[in-house]
Amino acid sequence: MKQFFVLMLTSCLVFTQSFGWGVTGHRAIGLVAEKHLSAKAKKKLKLLMGQESLAMMSTWMDEVRSDSTYNYTADWHWVTIETGKNYSDSPKNPNGDVIMTLERLIAELKTKKLDRKREIEYIKMIVHLVGDIHQPLHVGCCDDRGGNSVKVKWFRNETNLHSVWDSNMIDDTKLSYTELAGALEEPTAEVLARWQKASVRDWATESMTYRKQVYAVGDGNLSFKYSFKNLDAVKLRLEQAGIRLAGVLNEIYK
Repeated sequence: MKQFFVLMLTSCLVFTQSFGWGVTGHRAIGLVAEKHLSAKAKKKLKLLMGQESLAMMSTWMDEVRSDSTYNYTADWHWVTIETGKNYSDSPKNPNGDVIMTLERLIAELKTKKLDRKREIEYIKMIVHLVGDIHQPLHVGCCDDRGGNSVKVKWFRNETNLHSVWDSNMIDDTKLSYTELAGALEEPTAEVLARWQKASVRDWATESMTYRKQVYAVGDGNLSFKYSFKNLDAVKLRLEQAGIRLAGVLNEIYK
């Protein structure tokens, strides 16, 4: 019980400064997903969203943080799972988390019983949260607020570890989101099918496997060497997120 209340106290502080992947990363994920949508999913999304693409709606959940009516969604961007444990055995945040939210939204969309307004909102949430769960620091392990409390320097500029993974490594490529999406390696049909078969909880477990390399920050002065060791992982997670987002939407609108 004590552990539960400590976790909940931490949850009030965790991720208040985090925006998974930043604009470029989230939009690249949306663009990758658009390339792998089925004809039925494309048609349905066109009817719902009009001209708004998955790439453009991908940042909506970060943008509405400025609207207090959406304060209830603050904890939906992340989850805490201690190293060596799994989600089922972990204390749950009563405000929700990225795993339970994704599972719930996907299940409700599959019922085909939502009104148009709620369906549109749920799609926007899924587009964003599928991206978030693939960012390793959105599946936190401890009390460092998903790396927000880990102060580092990025090319001599003061920042934190979460920001390095959200945006610094991506922004330093100097690529637009369309260029970034185009630079991601296309998986084989076999790999694509395997990626899409994985569950939401599998995605979170995968993010946990990056912890050792994420936290290998040495003296905290990060630059070319850290990016060289981790940028491929960033690109892989972006590609997996886009492929899986398409898989989720194809399944909902099959």
